[in-house]
Order: sequence, then C-alpha cells, then structure tokens
Amino acid sequence: MTFINKLGRPVFTTHELVAVSGKSPSTTTHSLNRLVEQGLIIKLYRGVWAQPGQRALSPFEIISYLFPRQRVYVSFISALHLHGIIEQIPQVITLASTSHTTTIRTQAGVFSVHQIAPVLFDGFDWYKDAGSFLIAEPEKALIDSLYLSSRKKKQFGHFPELHFPNEFDFKKATQWVKCVPEEKIRLYILKKLETLTAN
Repeated sequence: MTFINKLGRPVFTTHELVAVSGKSPSTTTHSLNRLVEQGLIIKLYRGVWAQPGQRALSPFEIISYLFPRQRVYVSFISALHLHGIIEQIPQVITLASTSHTTTIRTQAGVFSVHQIAPVLFDGFDWYKDAGSFLIAEPEKALIDSLYLSSRKKKQFGHFPELHFPNEFDFKKATQWVKCVPEEKIRLYILKKLETLTAN
C-alpha cells in the first residue's frame, strides 16, 4: 500500500508498481491479489488495478491503462453522447483504433474498440472536462459512426434521437467524408449525412 500511495493516483498498473517497488512481477501480482481479497484495492482488468476512493471511478479514466501500446480515442455513440448530441447514455464505451476490433470487459465498464482506416485516425483531442482521454470532435464522431455503418456488420447505422447544437459544423463533417478512400463508402456516408441534414 505504501508503494501504491507513492504513485499518487487511484488507477495504476502492475508494471508501474514493479518499477516503484523494485520487486518481481510475480511477487507484486501476488501481493496485489492479497490486497484485493482484503478489499483494499480492486482488480479492474489484467494488470490494471484501482484504489477505492470517495468518488466513483469513471470508466474513461482507465482507457490509457487498457491500451498502453496503441492509440485509441473515444468516438461513435459514446463521443456523440459526451458532446450532448445523443441524450441516451451508451451501455458500452466505443473507441476508434487502427488495430483489430475487440471488446474488453472490466470492473469499471465495457469497452468496444472498432477498427477504422489509418487515414481517418485523426480529428480528436483531449477531453475538456474531467478525465484524461482522447475524444473525437463532434463532426468526426458522426462521420466515424456513418463510416462504420457502411461495413458488413452495419453498426451505428441507426441513431437514437439526435440533437445537433448550433455550433455543429456540417461542412466540416463533409470535409471528413472526403478523407474516406473508398468511393462507394464515401457516397454512402454523404447520402446518410444529407438525410441527417434534411431532418
């Protein structure tokens, strides 16, 4: 617990604790599992732990710990919700990556990673409110969703009710569509975007 407190934050990894304590990975993991049994810490995911605090842990806080070797950003339905465009709270946190599509279930929440083309891996920045994670701009989150709806699984093709704020820039969204390399998908997204603009 002394080494955990030295890190000075609620979420940490086995690797970080090994570096701070100087102990072996197996000894560190064994000690951490004992602390879990005693109710002093929580195992969030393989190699990722948290110390319970006065406030509830946000699942967004652990994103960087779950994907230490790859860049991901919050997009699709989750980003649209955080930007206030979709009121309904998504049950799963949706992330964009150039790596393979996968789902990670943790004690803090479920994370669904969706693969997008490398040329589209842009249009995101650090979230301005609480937490330290990357999030797509509103326009890019919409285009990411429409891009994914064009794929085989047809995900994110139908939205709950959308509320576009005055500052939402449909021209900017159209510019993102031009980055899509495949013409067939580009035309599909433009048609979907036109429908949303008309509504």
